[in-house]
Amino acid sequence: MTNHVDRFFAAVTVLAGDGPVKQRLIRAYTDNLADIDEDDLPVALKERFAEARRRMHSVAPLNGEGPIRASVRKMSTQEASECAVALVQLYGELARLTALPGRHGGEDGVPAPFLVKTLPL
Repeated sequence: MTNHVDRFFAAVTVLAGDGPVKQRLIRAYTDNLADIDEDDLPVALKERFAEARRRMHSVAPLNGEGPIRASVRKMSTQEASECAVALVQLYGELARLTALPGRHGGEDGVPAPFLVKTLPL
């Protein structure tokens, strides 16, 4: 599960970077999230991630551009922004669920490493 948190974090980092939102969305999803299986995510996130995947694969590609690029190309800037926000929200929820002992991904009672503050010895 921590790997998924790291991958969503990488995607969010791309989304927060420079450039047009459509380009950032394509890069964030393609490079970090495209091959995540929603069944590997906590139950609370499966449907929302599946919906994001459907939006990112909603248009048939032309001239070898791929379904993700074709789908984002057809989105308005507002729709692309909404997709980006949805991915950020998924990351936040995944990080929260992973940090809670006894919840999806925190079964061993240890929070994800990025959530632990290191104290000087």
